[in-house]
Amino acid sequence: MKKISILLITAVLFSSCVSKKKYVALELENGQIKSELTKTRVEKEDLENKFSAIQARVDNYNNKIKSLTEQNDAMLVNVDNVAVISNDTKKAMRKTLQNIDPSKLAGAKTLKDSMNLALSYNLNKSLEKDQVNESDDITIDINETVVMISISDKMLFNTASYKVSNKANDILQKLANVINSEPSIEVMVEGHTDSRSISTSKIADNWDLSVLRATSVVRKLQKDYGVAPEKLIASGRSSYKPLAENDSNENRAKNRRTRIVILPNLDKFFALMGSNE
Repeated sequence: MKKISILLITAVLFSSCVSKKKYVALELENGQIKSELTKTRVEKEDLENKFSAIQARVDNYNNKIKSLTEQNDAMLVNVDNVAVISNDTKKAMRKTLQNIDPSKLAGAKTLKDSMNLALSYNLNKSLEKDQVNESDDITIDINETVVMISISDKMLFNTASYKVSNKANDILQKLANVINSEPSIEVMVEGHTDSRSISTSKIADNWDLSVLRATSVVRKLQKDYGVAPEKLIASGRSSYKPLAENDSNENRAKNRRTRIVILPNLDKFFALMGSNE
């Protein structure tokens, strides 16, 4: 009987010992699982953060693509290696061309030709608004998308003088109105003479005279008519860019001139002129 009791006690103790080992093992396994779960959660959060960052970049790129698509009309177009304009400007130019004499349009063979016609039309229109009428003494021309206004010597100066005469006030005021109307415009004032030589106590030669005349016009535009000086360039060409042979009084009169060269930002220029329609 005693032997049976001892065996039972030993079996119970042994059984209790095995259960405790399993419990400890299960606890250890549970701890490992919890640790793995915590690690997985951290990795998940890290991946979610990375995904959010990638998604933000994708959204940013998509917005840029959308913006570029919306701005497709503003894509730049090269014009005969002379200028770059946008499609919006081309549309404005086509609208302007509808107002031009068909006989003149027939001579426009390239995009540059069409641009020149449109620029000439818009500038003339702006000048007409200020009541400046083209005549033998004032000519407007477009060359390589640059607007050039030539004013005869007799409208600006007395013979062999570089002092701007009062009779030039009207034309210079109206030119200043055009120049001041658009911040993007720059203006180069060129002085030109005929081939007859000149030498006085104040003027050394035709180079000197042409530069002095250009700077006189520039100073007057700045001081009397409020043109920003940073927009102005003074240039003297002497007698070396004649319009005609210097073989008669009439031809020499053509060569004595001041040329106002207007260098516009084409997009802004068309936007300005479009507002006058």
